[in-house]
Amino acid sequence: MAIFLDESSRVLVQGITGAEGRRHTRRMVASGTRIVAGVTPGKGGREVDGIPVFDRVADAVAATGATVAVIFVPARFAKAAAIETVDAAVPLCVVITEGIPVHDTAGFWAYAQRAGGVTRIVGPNCPGVISPGRSNAGIIPADITKAGRIGLVSKSGTLTYQMMYELRDIGFSTCVGIGGDPVIGTTHIDCLRAFQDDPETDAVVMIGEIGGDAEERAADFIRTSATKPVVGYVAGFTAPEGKTMGHAGAIVSGSSGTAQAKKEALEAAGVRVGKTPSETAHLMREVMRPR
Repeated sequence: MAIFLDESSRVLVQGITGAEGRRHTRRMVASGTRIVAGVTPGKGGREVDGIPVFDRVADAVAATGATVAVIFVPARFAKAAAIETVDAAVPLCVVITEGIPVHDTAGFWAYAQRAGGVTRIVGPNCPGVISPGRSNAGIIPADITKAGRIGLVSKSGTLTYQMMYELRDIGFSTCVGIGGDPVIGTTHIDCLRAFQDDPETDAVVMIGEIGGDAEERAADFIRTSATKPVVGYVAGFTAPEGKTMGHAGAIVSGSSGTAQAKKEALEAAGVRVGKTPSETAHLMREVMRPR
């Protein structure tokens, strides 16, 4: 099985006629994803590589039964694009766009909750979701791993790719890049809960980074609600205090949000935490080694 995304998912791409949307649509199609529609206001009636383009998400959903939306639109239009997806009751909305103002993200996330939480938002500023061999919604390379029984949830896009590659011989059920912005839709805990409930996920790799308290809250969930083994990595042990590092949410203030504090919280919950991505992969190999 897989979480959030599988071979039955019918994907539409918002911003399909733009350079990034068109390029990554072709990559997703090549990896076996069922792309059924594109959406670009004012360009309805056109096609991109045989994929019909609609002016509105609602029209695309009505015509194609799309169940996933992937957003590649510029940051200034992203809030409106996400709200349109929520209004169309699309179950999964993956927001790839970076540089979206936090106020806008908070706005469309709150809008989704007020609409009943029908639409799960992943991102923004994330690489997307991939269930290897089944479907790929976003920009994650599809040829660096295979299907297997490890789940992966990560704040970092590049570390997502590295972990997928390091454990490519074992493989993954689903890999979710949740994004590193201060406000995101789907959290570590959301993914941990879904992997816990997935009978074909045996263990989980959780990648975090400095800033905020998401990893500490995930540790609380793991301690009380997770029975499957979790291996973790926290990026940012050498980050200087008070300096934003990479993602907008990656900032340390005093002892709050440090990699060491997160590592200690995770270890207290029974998570084995690697000092490097490669060591983390090694720890997962030990977990998955046949007994």
